[in-house]
Amino acid sequence: MNVQTVGYIRVSTTDQNESRQLDGKELDLKFIDKASGKDTDRPELNKLIVHAREGDTVLVHSMDRLARNLGDLKRIVKELTDKKVTVTFVKESLTFTDEGSAMSNMMLNVMGAFAEFERSLIKERQREGIAIAKKNNVYKGRKQAMTDNQIKDIQRKALASKNKVELAKELGISRQTLYTYIAKKFES
Repeated sequence: MNVQTVGYIRVSTTDQNESRQLDGKELDLKFIDKASGKDTDRPELNKLIVHAREGDTVLVHSMDRLARNLGDLKRIVKELTDKKVTVTFVKESLTFTDEGSAMSNMMLNVMGAFAEFERSLIKERQREGIAIAKKNNVYKGRKQAMTDNQIKDIQRKALASKNKVELAKELGISRQTLYTYIAKKFES
């Protein structure tokens, strides 16, 4: 059997540099996501889970790179270890196998809970900052992704279309974004 050491790397945005994660580690293959860790719907993570085979070792820089939610973290680690894949978190110096010990399970829960707590603090600070900016009339919100002409075109298409879900898919936007654009009023 040809076992591999596989790296999983995640940064939150496309402009972040992922090179510090797993730097100097001998890897046969890398899976790199440039996406938020708020959920597990990440293309490279999904490929890694499908690719990993019995005897492989998956190296991850730290737990928060794999998941920010304790439930997701435990599910992913279990899914991999059930396939007899070893999962190692380098920063925490923790390794998980299909023979999970009580101590390793406790550490996964404790450290995973800290990652989830950190994510909650980040969101809380963000909400506080936005509230202060709004109070001081300096909050502008997220920059509009489409021009007014593009939005007017979307509104025309929405009037002609009965199925908003299909229209949103066709445009490559979420339904909520579609409804926001449909509701947008323009000054004459």
